[in-house]
Amino acid sequence: MKKLQILGTGCPKCKKLAENTEAAANELGIAYELEKVTDINAIMGFGVMMTPALAVDGQVKVVGKVPSPDEIKPWLA
Repeated sequence: MKKLQILGTGCPKCKKLAENTEAAANELGIAYELEKVTDINAIMGFGVMMTPALAVDGQVKVVGKVPSPDEIKPWLA
């Protein structure tokens, strides 16, 4: 099971990143757990200074933008 973490404070871009990440995971048919990390100290613990960001299994894959589901898929495969 993949652990997918959306790092952000809950802004519209953060919500869109969560939607796109879920869409990508569902299209690939993988088992996943989606966690929204909103605590600024926890976000900074990932070394992220700009949101939104996506971490897959603890590795930050994208920072400061909202990729499409097709752009996210390679990170989940």
